[in-house]
Amino acid sequence: MNKSNWRWYLCALLFFATTVNYLDRQVLSLTWKDFIAPEFHWSNSDYGTITAAFSIFYAFVSLFAGKFIDWVGTRRGYLIAIFVWSLGACLHASCGWLTMHIHGLESLEAMRLVESGSAMALAISSTSVWLFMACRVILAVGESGNFPAAIKVTTEYFPKKDRALATSIFNSGASVGALVAPVTIPFLARAYGWEWAFIIIGALGFLWMGFWGTMYEKPEKSSHVNQAELEYINQDEAEVPSAPASESAGISLFRCFTFRQTWAYICGKFFTDGVWWFLLFWAPAYFSDQYGYRSDSTMGATLIFIVYLIVTIVSIAAGGYLPKYFMERRGMEAYSGRLRAMLLFAFLPVFSLFAQPLGQLSAWWPAIIIGLAGAGHQSWSANLYNTVGDMFPKSAVATITGIGTMTGGIASFIINKGAGWLFDYSDAQGAAFQFLGFEGKEAGYMMVFCYCAVAYLIAWSCMKSLVPRYKKVEV
Repeated sequence: MNKSNWRWYLCALLFFATTVNYLDRQVLSLTWKDFIAPEFHWSNSDYGTITAAFSIFYAFVSLFAGKFIDWVGTRRGYLIAIFVWSLGACLHASCGWLTMHIHGLESLEAMRLVESGSAMALAISSTSVWLFMACRVILAVGESGNFPAAIKVTTEYFPKKDRALATSIFNSGASVGALVAPVTIPFLARAYGWEWAFIIIGALGFLWMGFWGTMYEKPEKSSHVNQAELEYINQDEAEVPSAPASESAGISLFRCFTFRQTWAYICGKFFTDGVWWFLLFWAPAYFSDQYGYRSDSTMGATLIFIVYLIVTIVSIAAGGYLPKYFMERRGMEAYSGRLRAMLLFAFLPVFSLFAQPLGQLSAWWPAIIIGLAGAGHQSWSANLYNTVGDMFPKSAVATITGIGTMTGGIASFIINKGAGWLFDYSDAQGAAFQFLGFEGKEAGYMMVFCYCAVAYLIAWSCMKSLVPRYKKVEV
């Protein structure tokens, strides 16, 4: 009997959900500098505060999001998650209208024309920051469920040897979302206003819900999965007869923190997730600040497009292929194969050290280098997620993934809030602020790029120290 391939259709749905997830995140980063900041009189620090608030609340909710997905089930949990984040995305469009009415102004143009630095400008800035933070909190609540649910689906529908490829494919939705964003969002904002950019992109999630509600069932219950595919999916359990009993046993949230495997995953997320979120949130502002290319200019959009084109192609090719090569060709078990591949991926972000020096020659160099660093992260991330499925029973996968997502959110809070403060401070200091031959805001960017370069090697060393060899968690 030829096996059905329903698992790949579901993988495609996970890919589209992740694409929408990252499109919703990118709307703000691609519109704040050139469209929103002039209207609300924002500084870099204001934007850093908003992105940091998203990150810290995302981190807090993620601690419980995975447990929530394990509790209500993958199908219902995913539907709730994407409904909430799509609603939050659309609500951003109301912030301008609300700020205008709170301060008794007649129009958005009147708000824009308020003198910068005046008491009214500061009041508008403060009010709008709080309103955007509220919308980002709603977005964070929903988006925190995406990766725990997606990793749980991957664990349910794919054997260990295929999980890295499946995760690389759906995880590439992050880079595809970031790839599509610069060639759509700024132009939507310019043509219809930044508010409609949030509404149009946010509405995509509601469309996705219709497909998920009709297509997903657990593999043993799905009418689209035949016996041959079900046997293929469950081949790991066939090799380890005692596994099914433990797969159904749950683990309390507190007990999860007693395992070295959990802490290895936490370290992998803490040191590296902030790098990705920095690239995602600050790359458009970087090309605008350093080279004068607005996000809605042809050159600005092209640079961001090139960044995420590199991320997408390299991460799918390397992130899925290398661990499978180590497992099938070199005979390594899943965890060791993934860790070997992750060490290689950890060297790609080292190129970040050259982004600022080579950027003096051309903006294309940092675009290429940031793309390689992002590809290293996405390849790393796809395999890091799957170490959870390798080491924990299926009933705990979403919970552990949520704990890691929380940790990554905390790291993102630190790096985004810190970057906003650092860039404002270094810009104000000018030539008095120097680092490795750069001064002012350029020196600030160089400091962050230095951290990006070493973060993955630090994370890999911690993981290897905590769990040097594969060990399944016994419940």
